[in-house]
Amino acid sequence: MFNFNQNQNNDFSFANQESKSIVVPKTFIASVFSWMAIALGITAFIAYYFSTNDVFFASLYSADVTTGKVGMTGLGWVVMLAPLGMVLLMSLGFNKLSAQILTLLFVVYSFLMGMSLSFIFIVYTGGSIFLTFGVTAATFGVMAIAGYTTNIDLSKFGSIMYMALIGIIIASLVNMFMQSPMFDWIISIAGVLVFTGLTAWDVQKLKRIGAGIQFGSEPAKKLIIMGALTLYLDFINLFLFMLRFLGNRK
Repeated sequence: MFNFNQNQNNDFSFANQESKSIVVPKTFIASVFSWMAIALGITAFIAYYFSTNDVFFASLYSADVTTGKVGMTGLGWVVMLAPLGMVLLMSLGFNKLSAQILTLLFVVYSFLMGMSLSFIFIVYTGGSIFLTFGVTAATFGVMAIAGYTTNIDLSKFGSIMYMALIGIIIASLVNMFMQSPMFDWIISIAGVLVFTGLTAWDVQKLKRIGAGIQFGSEPAKKLIIMGALTLYLDFINLFLFMLRFLGNRK
């Protein structure tokens, strides 16, 4: 005999599961973007604060009185290299570190990045920095929406972008010795294109991760922080490459 109530319960159960499959990725992505925004806020505040505080700024950078060139102090080099070490620590220690420790490291990382990026307020005008930040935010937002909503699999595209990123790193190291303005301009264009593409791919990847985990669990909390770190790096690198074009030097 056809049991309407049983069928209705099954339909409700299926609808409930389908609803969860939709809600969980959105909640996961929302948490990722929230932590990314917090980290960016910390970085922006610390960068501006250090650039306006003579004592703190002098502890990171030293100016040559005769040439006027600005160089880094010993502490400045530590602050510049420390974020790279923390990214490696968070990535390699993902399985061993707790969600709370990863979150703490991410906050400290954003603080150190703010210190290391304080130099941009000395090199570029404040207006051009804020303009570049706005353009970066708009570009990042468009690509994030595209990555989240598209039905096209961006996996192969992301792999190509990562290969291009490796090429940019190698080219940047080579140009440190060549000091070619034209080569630097080409690298900057490539950097904008690569991190624009990586933003879409990373968001799509995070959407899929959010659909396959139990939200609120320890692994989910850790993946949220690592996802926020990924998007944070996409945003910061996109901003720095764009600043080479849109930034007005003092």
